[in-house]
Amino acid sequence: MPTRIFGDIPGIPEGSEFESRVMLSHYGVHRPLQAGISGSQLEGADSIVLSGGYEDDEDLGDEIIYTGHGGRSLDTGQQVTDQQLARQNLALALNCQRGLPVRVIRGYNHRSPFSPTEGYRYDGLYRIDSYWRERGRSGFYVWRFRLVKLVTVGAPNQVDEERQTYGETRRVDVTIQRIVRNTEIALHVKELYEYQCQVCRTLVFTSAGPYAEAAHIQPLGRPHNGPDTLTNLLCLCPNHHVMFDFGGFGIANDMGLIGLDGQLHQKANHRIDRQFLAYHREHFLMNP
Repeated sequence: MPTRIFGDIPGIPEGSEFESRVMLSHYGVHRPLQAGISGSQLEGADSIVLSGGYEDDEDLGDEIIYTGHGGRSLDTGQQVTDQQLARQNLALALNCQRGLPVRVIRGYNHRSPFSPTEGYRYDGLYRIDSYWRERGRSGFYVWRFRLVKLVTVGAPNQVDEERQTYGETRRVDVTIQRIVRNTEIALHVKELYEYQCQVCRTLVFTSAGPYAEAAHIQPLGRPHNGPDTLTNLLCLCPNHHVMFDFGGFGIANDMGLIGLDGQLHQKANHRIDRQFLAYHREHFLMNP
């Protein structure tokens, strides 16, 4: 089994061009000859090819909204069933959670001004910033992944599929555009709950005092465009913040927890907008 490389392929710089999928596979840039995602649901995804296969893809150059795998008719290419968070889609989700980069290759048949007019081109490393599900243009659920371009320096990480061992640690220079958040509102929701998690009521102490995290129910920024308001905020401990962001649990309109036992603790002077709860259930919860 060939070694899976999460990072640049030695000797293949960004901008390298290939005449076919066979050549991509030969040089180890993207091993599968047909699949758009190269990866394992146990390890993560090492590369993807943008080839115009899914109508919901959005390519903005340094940012890509990528549609996951599955659910299409082999005869027509149309989406005919919901996609599942399994196999290659789960591989991309693991990249998000584990911070693994993915190689992006654009093909000539990908409908984008950033794609080559012929053949295939390796366009560098991207990080998976977030993932969620939504109804695609066809009306079926698809999984969507937001990819953001990385600027990298150094040797790649490697993982052997059989030995599960990792190679050298890589130093990465990253330029990230972040949304400016209202820190006063975030501080307010923490103080409102005296830094106790609204799910488990845990109070986390550190050397600098109590610690909690302000979690947006409907995420900020494109494509979610949630507001930075108190009605869209929760006070959570780090564990439940991660679980909530990645669909480990949801919240019903009556504040009952979905996927966990119990109710969300809610202060009388903290109004939570039900439309944001519904958005989270629709896009992040596996079984809303």
